[in-house]
Amino acid sequence: MLQALWADGTRSTVVVPNMRQFILDHALLPTGWANDVAIDCDDFTIRAVEPNGSREGRERVAGIAVPGLPNLHSHTFQRGMAGLAETRGPEGDSFWTWRQVMYRFLGQLTPDDVQSIASFAMMEMLEGGFTAVAEFHYLHHDRDGRPYRDIAQLAGSIAAAAGETGIVLTLLPVLYAHGGFGGVAPHEGQRRFINDIEGYLRIVEGARKATERLDDAVVGIAPHSLRAVSPELLEEVLAAVPNGPVHLHVAEQVREVEDCVAWSGQRPVAWLLEHAPVNSRWCLIHATHMDAAETRGLSMSGAVAGLCPTTEANLGDGIFEGVAYLRAGGRFGVGSDSNIEIGAAGELKQFEYTQRLKHRARNLVAASEGESTGRALYEGALKGGAQALGRRPGALEVGSRADMVILDARHPDLAAVGGDRWLDAYVFVSGKSAISQVIVGGRTVVTDGRHHNRAAIAARYATTMARLLA
Repeated sequence: MLQALWADGTRSTVVVPNMRQFILDHALLPTGWANDVAIDCDDFTIRAVEPNGSREGRERVAGIAVPGLPNLHSHTFQRGMAGLAETRGPEGDSFWTWRQVMYRFLGQLTPDDVQSIASFAMMEMLEGGFTAVAEFHYLHHDRDGRPYRDIAQLAGSIAAAAGETGIVLTLLPVLYAHGGFGGVAPHEGQRRFINDIEGYLRIVEGARKATERLDDAVVGIAPHSLRAVSPELLEEVLAAVPNGPVHLHVAEQVREVEDCVAWSGQRPVAWLLEHAPVNSRWCLIHATHMDAAETRGLSMSGAVAGLCPTTEANLGDGIFEGVAYLRAGGRFGVGSDSNIEIGAAGELKQFEYTQRLKHRARNLVAASEGESTGRALYEGALKGGAQALGRRPGALEVGSRADMVILDARHPDLAAVGGDRWLDAYVFVSGKSAISQVIVGGRTVVTDGRHHNRAAIAARYATTMARLLA
């Protein structure tokens, strides 16, 4: 049984079944597509898989089952400011002007607001085909910048939202100490982020306690960026937390690259690869602006490139060099980042489309003749996303979590095709409109495309936003 506790004393309770026995009409297994797949799951885990199984005594899941996709990068509170930065300013708008809108918005959020917005965003993730999320959580302190009595109170708000919605959480408390490269002092808009190493490690410990009641939660660390964490502080936090995921923003903006070169004489990804132990623990978020040597180096490191194509397009960041990176064996996953439009298929499609625009060619993520681009995108993001979240790769196989997205085989875009064409249609045509059910840990959380707690979560979110935007 999972519970979400709200500050007003109300609780949302979710009852988790001990055992479910499904029969899936169609499913994507590690060996390929199969029909009449019997799956037993218990304690959130798949215990048995049998293609061409008997339907007798089993719960039919009509449609096309694929493993649930991980969302490797999210700032859930930013869902509440979606659309607020789309008015042209007096000068050239950029990431840096968008950031000022973000600072103003987050300056007024209470713990209840954070939980309300996070619940709404996580609900939309589930409805959009994501079954797990890595929350890059950097909003730590009260509105005046002072720590809460419980320094990890807002981490608790995120954990409570995950408990209410049923999404699988990797919580990444963010270490943010400086306002720019070389230890520049933070400014007023960053007051809710800032910690020294002692305070930060208390937040990490608080995050572990806040997630204890959740199903299969993971806690990692997130040094925000090279502009926000000094080399000494980066070394110190890595030594203090030697295990689990490490996520870091890097090379998102051209100005960031220029400032890093001015500070260190090196581009940011090159600096990391030379000075930090970048390996399979790491996820470098964005990594948009890399030269050829950095692209090869990151692909060889074992780390994951955390791509957020919709947000990167919205902010005008630039285009990741996906073709060279993938051809060199690089690993990737996708995230919803600022949560302006949440959908697993949409992020995958945007990634492929940015490569087509950059190279003026088509089907670029697929590596060989005859390969489905939709499946190449999906399976690549499954593997890289799971690694970035500190989890076993998502697959419908014994020992994996029973997390699956069910596509409606009767959907007009899917009804006349089969096999890999289902994924091509889902990714490039129908998107989340084709999602009929979502099952997380063997528990159905979305039916007919709607989250089971949608009414309550949406009503609370609407009330919250009406007050914040009044």
